[in-house]
Amino acid sequence: MSEQAEIQFGREVCGDLSAAESREWLVTNGIGGYASGTIAGSQTRRYHGLLIAALQLPVGRTQLVSAIDEIVHYAGADFSLATHRWASGAIDPHGHLLLEDFHLAASTPVWTYALADALLEKRIWMPQGENTTCIQYTLVRGSSAVEMELKTLVNYRDFHSLTRAGGWRMNITPVEHGLKVQAFDGATPFYLRSASSTCEPRHDWYLGCYLAAETERGLPDRDDRLFAGLFRAKLEPGASFTLVVSTEAAASLDGEATRAERVNHDVKLFQQWQATNEALAEDAPSWAWQLIVAADQFIVKRSLPEEPEGRSIIAGYHWFGDWGRDTMIALPGLTLSTGRTEIAKRILLAFSRYVDGGMLPNNFPDAGGKPEYNTVDAALWYFEAIRQYIAATQDSATLQRLFPILEGMINAHVVGTRYNIHVDPADGLLYAGGAGFQLTWMDAKIGDWVVTPRTGKPVEINALWINALETMAGFARVLTRPAEAYEELAAKAKRSFQKFWNADRNCCFDVVDSPGIGNDALLRPNQILAVSLPASPLTTGQQKAVVDACARHLLTSHGLRSLASGEPGYTGHYGGSPRDRDAAYHQGTVWGWLLGPFAIAHYRVYRDRDTALRFLEPLGRQIYSSGVGTLSEIFDGDAPFQPRGCIAQAWTVAEVLRAWHTIAGEK
Repeated sequence: MSEQAEIQFGREVCGDLSAAESREWLVTNGIGGYASGTIAGSQTRRYHGLLIAALQLPVGRTQLVSAIDEIVHYAGADFSLATHRWASGAIDPHGHLLLEDFHLAASTPVWTYALADALLEKRIWMPQGENTTCIQYTLVRGSSAVEMELKTLVNYRDFHSLTRAGGWRMNITPVEHGLKVQAFDGATPFYLRSASSTCEPRHDWYLGCYLAAETERGLPDRDDRLFAGLFRAKLEPGASFTLVVSTEAAASLDGEATRAERVNHDVKLFQQWQATNEALAEDAPSWAWQLIVAADQFIVKRSLPEEPEGRSIIAGYHWFGDWGRDTMIALPGLTLSTGRTEIAKRILLAFSRYVDGGMLPNNFPDAGGKPEYNTVDAALWYFEAIRQYIAATQDSATLQRLFPILEGMINAHVVGTRYNIHVDPADGLLYAGGAGFQLTWMDAKIGDWVVTPRTGKPVEINALWINALETMAGFARVLTRPAEAYEELAAKAKRSFQKFWNADRNCCFDVVDSPGIGNDALLRPNQILAVSLPASPLTTGQQKAVVDACARHLLTSHGLRSLASGEPGYTGHYGGSPRDRDAAYHQGTVWGWLLGPFAIAHYRVYRDRDTALRFLEPLGRQIYSSGVGTLSEIFDGDAPFQPRGCIAQAWTVAEVLRAWHTIAGEK
């Protein structure tokens, strides 16, 4: 296979509002901003919009432009292309019924509307590095010209919130080729412009826009939007015009030029991957090609005075920012497997500036400000990300630069750091947590209730700790530095890891030495990392038993359940109110990212390349549903494993790519 997947839907999907609204598109700009909606043209989430600008790169996401209502006058008839749901229950207009086709051209969503004998094409893209969205219309076919009216609907709100208009008046002023909008004094101005249309300002609120997905999530579901400007344009057959919405006063209005730049950016992504994986690329499944483009959507600029070209990874769209744990888990798949080693280096160096008390940040607040450090595993995944980077690049200069930081991180864990994270001198295992803290990736918390506290010595944390120690010993030998201390710590922890073995169930305890519990025997997927990581502390027979237990009780088409279905507290459906969803988040909900470690672990144990690769296929094909062209965060624990949570999740995309790359590369 030498080309990407053809993601295309005809009237059988586009004309069915439920089916069309269940599929969402996403375009991004490399600095945290994005545009997104459903392929029906409607918006079902507060997070949807044509310009969600990152005003404090790469966070501070703010909805500036919500939607465009297009009306096309052709051959004596009027055609409304938009689709809106209203709080009254009405759906008006019904533009999805005019859709002949939707397809994804690499990263660019494309709609084709059939208007009598005319075909009108609409494309949306974002230039890299700008809070700018381009919406281009092309009259592909027609017996005469069409006249278009475009009503621009704007807003100015944090993307987590909703608007109630009240008496709010925005300042809308004409500028060359369009309008300038300033929501209030001190607000970031933004611009609505086109080089080939006329424009007039308006100020009419559209009240009671209904967001159906918010109802499902148990949240407020009505938003108000301001009709800020009316653009008019005439299109001859074969001609195009582009509307540009941007925070940049001088954003380019040359749609053909910026579209070509977007296409070239996508082509370079494929070329980088092929150059690094020439033999593998020839046999890659079509979904793997599409995931190369999807991988790029998560990589964002995070500049620091010491690292002006620093990069980070958005954990998931729509609502996550950049998280330390997610970044380090996703880094190898998003950058190394795709041939983008320089990006990997920039991420690793940028995060080195945030190391504090031997720890990496858990997350960066979306409104900006100081990061939070409530995580035990982000630092440990940092070691594994660096190990994979050095293995791929042999970059001794970067290793030399990072080694003292890594050395300090190991020392901090040995003597103890935040949240009672410390090495138990009795057995060399890593202990973490206390009342009210959620420190592992199973981190749901509702008020004061930590759903899965996992205080004590979690299984994957200690697998990661041993892996970090083995990694440091290897780094020390490369740099001709003393490695004995790391080797001794690793050896002691590996001997003690047998405490995790649950002979009664022939698999691992999830946590040992947990206060008030002792050893937690619930069957969870965390133990798979004790097999998939390079330095497994388990015997060969134990590794096989862990893989078999996960395969029989946790494996689904789209990932591993976070809790086996027969265990107390299992919840097979993720949905309802925020409390309901958080309570189910790690109590049976399927996580896509875990399929990567499972497939690698299965291959390690059974050495069956084809079988291991087949585990990835159903999740790879998920590019045709939910977030089109990408992979979801989570899925129901019960069949048919409906996609839930974020429509695009970095570590899901990354671990599927990394696992495919790792296993397919084996001879």
